[in-house]
Amino acid sequence: MNDAIRLRTLENEKKTLSCYAQLCENTRGRATPEEECPVRTAYQRDRDRILHSSSFRRLKDKTQVFLAPDNVHYRTRLTHTLEVAQIARTIARSLSLNEDLTEAIALGHDLGHTPFGHAGERALNDVYEKGFAHYQQSLRVVDKLERDGAGLNLTWEVRDGIVCHTKGKEADTLEGRIVKLADRIAYINHDIDDAERGGVLAEDDIPLELRLKLGFSKSERINTLVMSVVENTKDELKLAPDIQQAFDELNSFMFAHVYTNPVCKGEEGKAEAMVRQLFRQFSGDPSLLPPFYYEIAKKEGAPRAACDFISGMTDSYCLKVFNELFVPKFWID
Repeated sequence: MNDAIRLRTLENEKKTLSCYAQLCENTRGRATPEEECPVRTAYQRDRDRILHSSSFRRLKDKTQVFLAPDNVHYRTRLTHTLEVAQIARTIARSLSLNEDLTEAIALGHDLGHTPFGHAGERALNDVYEKGFAHYQQSLRVVDKLERDGAGLNLTWEVRDGIVCHTKGKEADTLEGRIVKLADRIAYINHDIDDAERGGVLAEDDIPLELRLKLGFSKSERINTLVMSVVENTKDELKLAPDIQQAFDELNSFMFAHVYTNPVCKGEEGKAEAMVRQLFRQFSGDPSLLPPFYYEIAKKEGAPRAACDFISGMTDSYCLKVFNELFVPKFWID
């Protein structure tokens, strides 16, 4: 098969996308050059590689906000990722930016997240002397850990968007910056939804002035924020000043009433203690690590390998490993 289909897509990008869009034909490429796919562009291939990765599948059993939820309607790290991708794609399409690049970044942005949400992340950051951040780990996953150490060999722009999706420098592309904003829009609004479901929060608890400005439901608030960024973005991604202020105040409200609420976070100390204990065990005795991670320990040190192994765990697998190592078997059976 010749490259006619892929080339047609590249030509359509030049005809239909904004002058601010990142065209796939202008990619900085991959660390290891590859023969092009006859059908898919480089960004479409990146999206598919992430979607089919084992790290992506494990997101279904990783905590978003509520630890060990007993209600299947609570968000997991996977459903959060899908909601981010949907919001980001809508914004990218509305602004005539590269939707394929945006989707690839969104689907990959949390691949390095720990079990037990930010509690696991805090625990590893506390015990690993070089520090641990999930966005840096997400890049490490796609570069070095996936496919038995071969990595996914993603394009530069997707990798840049993944590592810049939360803190530090802004992504070089508008598509990457969209994912950073979409991540915040998604988690604040779906965390309100989950908090209401968990009896932690009621819609009327949100200050009236914020609801008047942003909306009286999750859907209304997401629509307000998406429309504001679409209407106010040209060469720089931004919300209207009054919407930005209300959004920031809503974020502060959530930190005060949900993200530090003992109902949501009451068990986090136990989760953190468990992750710290596992780190000490594996970093002290790397022979306990699976063979793949034991090889990392020999090359990069046991603490690095322990971080890689633990951060890749699902919540349930982390509990299983902890019980096998530290809890007498007859107490579990």
